[in-house]
Amino acid sequence: MAALPRLSARAEHRFLRVACGLPAGVQRLVFGRPTARDGQVLESDIHALLRVAAMGGDTSVTGNGQRSLERARAENRRGAAALAGPPLPLARVEQREVPGPGGTIPARLYIPKGVGEGPRPLLVYYHGGGWVLGDLDTHDSAVRFLAATAGVAVLSVEYRLAPEHRFPHPVEDAFAAFEWAAENAVELGADPARIAVGGDSAGGNLAAAVSILARDGGGASPAMQLLIYPVTDAVGGQESRRLFADGFLLTAADMDWFEENYLPDAEAGLEGRASVLRVEDLSGLAPAYIATAGFDPLRDEGEAYAERMRAAGVRVALRRHAGQIHGFANMTAVSRSARAAMSEAAGALRMGLAYTP
Repeated sequence: MAALPRLSARAEHRFLRVACGLPAGVQRLVFGRPTARDGQVLESDIHALLRVAAMGGDTSVTGNGQRSLERARAENRRGAAALAGPPLPLARVEQREVPGPGGTIPARLYIPKGVGEGPRPLLVYYHGGGWVLGDLDTHDSAVRFLAATAGVAVLSVEYRLAPEHRFPHPVEDAFAAFEWAAENAVELGADPARIAVGGDSAGGNLAAAVSILARDGGGASPAMQLLIYPVTDAVGGQESRRLFADGFLLTAADMDWFEENYLPDAEAGLEGRASVLRVEDLSGLAPAYIATAGFDPLRDEGEAYAERMRAAGVRVALRRHAGQIHGFANMTAVSRSARAAMSEAAGALRMGLAYTP
C-alpha cells in the first residue's frame, strides 16, 4: 500500500476506528492475513492498526532509537492523541500536587460516576513510556477507562523522566506518591485498606518496585498490584526481545534506547529497583494481576516475574493476551480486542479492591 499523507490526530483517530472496526473477514481482505509467530496469531484489528501505522510511517515508538528526545516525546504525544479520541466522561477530574524528593509531582485524580462520597478504592497509577516519554495526558485515555470500567478512583502520577532525571529518581517519585496517597487517603476519599498500585510498561516496573519498597519499608502496603506488560528486567536478554524485535510498534531498538537513557550505568540495571525480576526475595508482596501481550518484546520478562512471585507464595493472576501488542492499554478507543483486554484488567482491579479486611 502507498504511504498515507500526514493526518491530524483527530483524522487519524477516525481512520483507525474505521479500519479497526471492520469485520475480521473484511480486515483480512483489506490488510492481509494477520501475522503468526511463536504459535500465536495477531488479532485482526491489531493487524489492521499496524498496517495503517506503517502506511503513516509509524513503525517504532522512537524511530528505532534514531529520533531526538524532543521529537520522540512530540511523536508520543501525537500518537496518544490519535488513539485516544474523545475523553470518557467521569464524575470529576481534579489536578493534584504531590510533594516529592525532587519537588512537586503533578498528579491527577479521576473519580468515576456512580461512586459516592464514602471511602472508595483507589489505584495509584504510573504511566508507561520507557521512563523517558509520557505524561498525564498521554495516558489520560487508559486511566479514564480503568476508572470508569472498574469503578475505582485513580491517582495518575507524572513522575520525573529520564534522561534529565535518571534512575532512581522516577522510582523515588513513584514511592513518594504512593506514601502520600496512603497518608492522605481520607482527604482523597479513599479507603486506606484498598489502595492499589499499577501501571503499564515502565509504569508497571515502577508499580512493582513500589510494592517491594513498601514491603521493606514497614509502612503502608498496597492492597494489589496491577501490572500491564511491565518491564521487569532492565538488562533484557529474554527470548521475546529477539522474537518480536521489530514490526510490532515497540522494538528491541526502542528498549535499548529507553534503557540507555534511563540507567546511569550498566551496574544500575542489576539493581532491584530497576530490575524487579532480579530481587532475591519476592515473598510478602501484594497480590498481583499481570497482563502480557503475545507480540511484545517484554512478554517473557513479565511472565517470568509472575512465576517468580508465585514461587515465593504471592497470589498472582497471569493473563497473556496472545494476539495483542505492547501498548494495548492506550488503544481502547479504536480497537475492540484491546478494549476486551483492558476490560479484563479492570475487572481484576474491581475484584481485587472489593474486599474490606
